[in-house]
Amino acid sequence: MIKGITFVHPASSAAAYDTLVDFFSALGFELGKGWDDEMSRGRPFLAPVGNLEIVDGRARASSGIWIEVTALEDLRHVIAQWLVKHLNEADVAKCITPIGETFWNSRMFTVEPSAGTKFTFWEWLEPLKGKPAALEGDLVATGMKFAIIVARWNAVITDRLLQGALDCLHRSGVRKEDIQVLRVPGAWEIPAAARAAAESEQVDGIVTLGCLLRGETDHYEAIYNEVARGIGQSQQDTGVPHAFGVLTCDTLEQALDRAGLKSGNKGFEAASAAIEMVSLGRKIGEQAANRQEAGR
Repeated sequence: MIKGITFVHPASSAAAYDTLVDFFSALGFELGKGWDDEMSRGRPFLAPVGNLEIVDGRARASSGIWIEVTALEDLRHVIAQWLVKHLNEADVAKCITPIGETFWNSRMFTVEPSAGTKFTFWEWLEPLKGKPAALEGDLVATGMKFAIIVARWNAVITDRLLQGALDCLHRSGVRKEDIQVLRVPGAWEIPAAARAAAESEQVDGIVTLGCLLRGETDHYEAIYNEVARGIGQSQQDTGVPHAFGVLTCDTLEQALDRAGLKSGNKGFEAASAAIEMVSLGRKIGEQAANRQEAGR
């Protein structure tokens, strides 16, 4: 859902604009696609995450933190639910604006989750800008049901992966009662449990979590190949999305890094992938149904 974040800085004058553009160019920022029209001009400076825009003339956006997203209505609904939980009902309407259109071909709303701290979420009215339409899943999981298959072997790692997966699902709107956690002895047993859960027709997606550490024999590779094959085969045969969160590491230290210590939590990432694939599958089904209805 979240695509990027933009910090907008209006220049105080045309001369200030030229000075700032020259300054950030000299610092080595990657130049983004700017604009120069009758109303204003601007020059984005790109960073790996987010960008800083220097503007002159009528600004396309006021100063503050602007976050570009997809599925703006869904996101606003999630934020409104959050506000209801944390504020008095009478104060919710004061903290979030309706979605409105801008003069620069986009839609937006502003929210103030904490007094004095505002964020603006926005999306383009035509995000593809003439490119072929791309169908992709969202990370709004309200109403979805998931099974998490987690191995007990190497529990110091898999319990951290489980915590990350649960965090992702809850943050995305999945209710506690719509999550089944199935524990199996080790990674070898994951495919069988995943298939059983998928064939039960009680879940929309499956998250598989385990940890294999390389030893001094070929046992590691033999198990990994069968586990990966089994999970993939279960997904293909049942049509239920299976997210692969089985770590394959040389050392315990590497596994800890991938379980939230340094390299993010792969359990969180696997759950995120499962949500997106369930969402995509539903959109494909809706698209097919609409085409069939139109053909009648």
